[in-house]
Amino acid sequence: MKKFINQHPGRAFKLLLGIAPFVLLILLYVMGSDARLEVNPNDKLLPSMSQIADGLERMAFEPSKRSGEYLFWQDTASSLTRLALGILIAAMLGLLIGLVTGALPMIAASLSPLLTVVSLIPPLAILPILFIVFGLGELSKVVLIALGITPFIARDIQRRTQEIPFEQLVKAQSLGANTSQIMIRVLLPQIMPKLFDAVRLSLGAGWLFLIAAEAVAATDGLGYRIFLVRRYMAMDVILPYVAWITILAFLIDVSLRELTKKLFPWYVQGGKS
Repeated sequence: MKKFINQHPGRAFKLLLGIAPFVLLILLYVMGSDARLEVNPNDKLLPSMSQIADGLERMAFEPSKRSGEYLFWQDTASSLTRLALGILIAAMLGLLIGLVTGALPMIAASLSPLLTVVSLIPPLAILPILFIVFGLGELSKVVLIALGITPFIARDIQRRTQEIPFEQLVKAQSLGANTSQIMIRVLLPQIMPKLFDAVRLSLGAGWLFLIAAEAVAATDGLGYRIFLVRRYMAMDVILPYVAWITILAFLIDVSLRELTKKLFPWYVQGGKS
């Protein structure tokens, strides 16, 4: 009998195995919801699927009586804008710091200890400081996301830069390349796809910082709405919002992966992504 460790599912069976846990979780939720609602029809902890659908329809397809906006889509646009700006800033700073410290030992000796210390500071601990310095507007939320994930990206890029074979640098120097040419024409092209990987890995933390900032001080956004309606135990709104955040995170991750394949096919073909 073939050992189980050596067995691999086919494409169709692999898809089925991937879907099965989600179907099981939904079935368990429906069973739990039905059981609770049968005992107490006014129970709010586990709303039925129809109640969840009604809550989503109310938020996404009915204009707010107060503002006239479709709150679900307004919250989505606000959160994605903050997340995109924060990640973009973090990616640029992380690339610059990581590349410089990874390629230049003199700079690394000066900045690496500071980068290590900064990476150990819990970003949420400095959230009140950011609100004091930058105010309660959009800037503080974007800065929190950027500060939260920049050290992670920078340290990953630094390590990836140091992993590039030293022989490449020697060959470039033997051909007359100076320091800036080596960094731009030798190191940077090899580091760029790894930057996309680092951003993908930091997305979870980015969402965490975004939701935390919106929960504390915001007038819209997915995190703001979740913490607003929790006062009323509106699980018919909270659950769709949580599911939507998960879907958005998945779609962003897939988009970055596909973009990496398109921009750096040599990296993907080498089995690196």
